[in-house]
Amino acid sequence: MMESQFTDYELSSEILKAVSLLNFESPTKVQELVIPATLKERDIIVKSQTGSGKTAAYGIPICELVDWGENKPQALIMVPTRELAMQAKEDLFNIGRFKRVKVSAIFGQSPFNSQRKELREKTHIVVGTPGRIIDHLTRGTFDLSMVKYLVIDEADEMLNMGFIEDIETIISGVSKGRVTQLLSATMPERIETLASEYMKDPIITKIEEENTAVDRIIQEKYEVGQRDKKKLLRDITVVENPDSCIIFCNTQQSVDEVYEELYELGYTCSEIHGGIEQDDRLRIMKDFKKGAFRYLVATDVAARGIDIEDISLVINFDVPREKESYIHRIGRTGRVSKEGKAITFVTEYESRYLRAIEQEIDRKIPFKEGPGAEKVENSEEEFAQKIKNPPEEKESKGDPLSKEILKLHINAGKKTKMRPVDIVGTLCSIEGMTAGDIGIINVLDVSTFVEILNNKGELVLEELQNRPIKGRLRKVSKAER
Repeated sequence: MMESQFTDYELSSEILKAVSLLNFESPTKVQELVIPATLKERDIIVKSQTGSGKTAAYGIPICELVDWGENKPQALIMVPTRELAMQAKEDLFNIGRFKRVKVSAIFGQSPFNSQRKELREKTHIVVGTPGRIIDHLTRGTFDLSMVKYLVIDEADEMLNMGFIEDIETIISGVSKGRVTQLLSATMPERIETLASEYMKDPIITKIEEENTAVDRIIQEKYEVGQRDKKKLLRDITVVENPDSCIIFCNTQQSVDEVYEELYELGYTCSEIHGGIEQDDRLRIMKDFKKGAFRYLVATDVAARGIDIEDISLVINFDVPREKESYIHRIGRTGRVSKEGKAITFVTEYESRYLRAIEQEIDRKIPFKEGPGAEKVENSEEEFAQKIKNPPEEKESKGDPLSKEILKLHINAGKKTKMRPVDIVGTLCSIEGMTAGDIGIINVLDVSTFVEILNNKGELVLEELQNRPIKGRLRKVSKAER
């Protein structure tokens, strides 16, 4: 049987170009099911493992289907956390880059007025957390009237976080003619009830991957006393010597203590938990993705919404209390088709939680003895060498898409009555430029940003030094990324 390709679907050249540059080689199983179902505007329920490509599964067809000329949001993606909202926004932006799809993210602990202003502009897709979506709906700053595509992503986590009533309120405000998609790694009974109440004859799919995350990931457990966990962590990291590692703890205090221990030992590391300011969390996650440091110590706030290539090791410093959390934690390694490793430290008290996890994943996690002193000593030199050398900076997913795009800053905006049509008219008057070479245009109060596609940015920049826009010469320069 021949392997399916993205070209098998009715997708535009703009979407296929982005998919190619994002190195999506062939559709995953979840994408094979969701993409054609969405293109046919069918409701669908998908139970699929974390890291299986769900965001692209709904993102590719939705970016294809939205009408660029419509200014109001046409798709709403609900996610449980800020981190996942930012991740989904980035993924959707990349997929729709050459189609000029505008994506907005709305979530708590981020300025409400900035989000309100963004929603007043042309916006095709909105990604948001239920609480902040409700805030915007209550204040009349988010118009659902044109929303045709509704996605409930990571539904099980939203249920665990108590968002069910908010979700039902939001669903009731969207047109009954909508296309609804529900995606989840697990499928509790309450989610099935939600689906039966709000979906129309949905396609129901439980994807059992031949090579699941649980199969791809080498899982090990180490029995240890609570006081000995930090020493074991030191020994394990020296012997494993990972290029990139996430260490999960159950509490903010535990994260702080483990981070301080590693920092004192000279590890390149950082920490993330709910007590850290939102801007700092986003910066830390961005730096981790780029490879600025090797070790991230985190609570479950980081178990979802992290899509980072080549995390070679996950360590559960504490056994998670929720079975589903274990699946999401270890799913940070072994992404899609890659192998990974997950190690869990378990105390006598925590053993009951681990037994429940083993029942959930239907396998016994093998017990391992901690590395002996000789093995640790023999690994020290190689570990110390890696610690001395900073990690190689990783290319972000969107970098290949940006190589032929130049973002320009124009020193004029709404206060001087600048409109996108003024920009388009001027750019299309330049010899060699067409509307297809113009990317996203963002008109702010005193500035305008425009993306020039297809390696024509330098040509446009040079021409605009002497070519008026809306009757006047404007200061035009390369925008800082």
